[in-house]
Amino acid sequence: MAVNDECKLRFLELKAKRSHRFIVFRIEEKIQQVVVETVGETHQTYDDFTASLPIDECRYAVYDFDFTTDENVQKSKIFFVAWSPDGSKIRSKMLYASSKDRFRRELDGVQVELQATDPSEISLDIVKERAF
Repeated sequence: MAVNDECKLRFLELKAKRSHRFIVFRIEEKIQQVVVETVGETHQTYDDFTASLPIDECRYAVYDFDFTTDENVQKSKIFFVAWSPDGSKIRSKMLYASSKDRFRRELDGVQVELQATDPSEISLDIVKERAF
């Protein structure tokens, strides 16, 4: 599975310039490539991010999570989400599962990885828990 150059470029913008809040990626089966589907602006919220994930189709996503530690220090962690909802097609689940590690390695700088099959597995509480 190839990775479109735009995927790497947008991820670098999120990581280095902090010019995006999140990015959603999809596999374009016809060209056997991971491509950018949605780019979230910096003002968008975690709810906007979860709303951008389709209810019945697999996706990959990264989210730049800002938080404050118990010591009152501002921090940020980049989350990688492998979204594979229960209602998605078996073929799609297999394709995303088999391509995940290769794609994930292209995104140097991801600090936390989550796999989710329904929205409760990527709730804000779980993200906060994994950030600390």
